[in-house]
Amino acid sequence: MGVGDIAGCDGGGDDKTAMLVDSILKADSVAKVTDAVFTLGDNAYQEGTARQFTNCFGSTWGNPKRGIMNKLHPTPGNHDYLSKAANPYFAYFGEKAGAAGAGYYSYEVGTWHVVVLNSEIVVLSEFSDLDRKAQEDWLKKDLKDKPKPCTVAYWHEPRFSSGWHGSDARFQPIWQILYDASVDLVLNGHDHDYERFLPQTPAGLPDTLRGIPEIVAGTGGEELRGFGGKKIRNSDYRLEGRFGVLVLTLGGGEYRSAWIETNGRVWDPSGGKCH
Repeated sequence: MGVGDIAGCDGGGDDKTAMLVDSILKADSVAKVTDAVFTLGDNAYQEGTARQFTNCFGSTWGNPKRGIMNKLHPTPGNHDYLSKAANPYFAYFGEKAGAAGAGYYSYEVGTWHVVVLNSEIVVLSEFSDLDRKAQEDWLKKDLKDKPKPCTVAYWHEPRFSSGWHGSDARFQPIWQILYDASVDLVLNGHDHDYERFLPQTPAGLPDTLRGIPEIVAGTGGEELRGFGGKKIRNSDYRLEGRFGVLVLTLGGGEYRSAWIETNGRVWDPSGGKCH
């Protein structure tokens, strides 16, 4: 389970989403369920400073009285990189964040392989074409060598979105690699809303055979935004103005998803099968 755009340190929804995640972890522990928690970038607003990680993220999602950090697998966002090279992000999360300066890595959950990418390598001018190629080459090799049959990938900025920031075509090469490797699900943050897309190609064409579903969940606690009435192609479900987290159940050959509001209400139960 997880979400993006979290710790604003401004009395938003970050503590409420942290309480929700912690309560789910405790319930799953009693039921002996294997859990992992992920973030979809922008972990500490506004500039991702060391102080903001300690005082904002550290007092909510990172609170040692909660069990989140023990199961956390983060990814950076653009706000984390407002501090030079996202150094506070890498210092705070340590080995959980992958190699310092790179920030992409993978891990396993049950029968699923999970790929974590650093979206800022794609979008920021401080990274070179060699940096971008290094991440792409790593991704191709990681997918080729993956030990599990099903794969989910996540990073911060979405390739497709009806939200305030909108779609970002700079991620089409990443999507092409994932599509060619028959990846089963993509998760993103950045837009402060919830949106689920039907399976599609890297160009945004419907594809029920090999297409990848995408879920945007940037509802972790920072100021929420709406869609302004916009709905792009293949968008199947949209929700705005509410704080909550995305919960995934990764099973053998399939997954189930639901977005859970901080008051406990369940929205958009969905799912799919692995390719």
